[in-house]
Amino acid sequence: MSRSPSPAVLFVDGYNIIGAWSCLKKTRDTAGLEAARYELVESMTSYSAFQGYETNIVFDAQYQNTCGSKEAITELVSVYYTDFNQTADTYIEKTCASFRYQVAQSLISRVIVATSDRAQQLMVQGYGAEWMSALQLCYEVQATVCRAKQKYNPRKQSKGRFLAHSIDDKARQRLAELRMGL
Repeated sequence: MSRSPSPAVLFVDGYNIIGAWSCLKKTRDTAGLEAARYELVESMTSYSAFQGYETNIVFDAQYQNTCGSKEAITELVSVYYTDFNQTADTYIEKTCASFRYQVAQSLISRVIVATSDRAQQLMVQGYGAEWMSALQLCYEVQATVCRAKQKYNPRKQSKGRFLAHSIDDKARQRLAELRMGL
């Protein structure tokens, strides 16, 4: 039995997003780059779970003389660290080029790239991928958080404005006994 295609494969240009989101910039400037990466991964994990997107967050091997690596965060979220001297842009562009055939064969329904890099936007669109700006992704993530809160934390209806109306009958009975000195 073949696996149904995911709604989308999302590539996130990690450092581009960190530099574009004010909350992540603040974290980077106060707590460091590692904390900002962690915060981005956490945000994308929640977003991907709610949307059902297969998300790949890509970070340059900036100033690191290391081999590239992949870390699976969840079933839907992976973090890639590129090879030394390979940018996140080139990694994403090559992968979009290879996914073009999977989209044509309906193995993947969509490929989306989140970055505010104009040159990368044009390149990935040439491969048939959709483009989403860093700011648009920020709004999407925030909207998804709001929708998830509404879906999983419905408002509790108050039975009245007094405290006695919001406690159970047993507690109310016990309070009445205490009040009467019993």
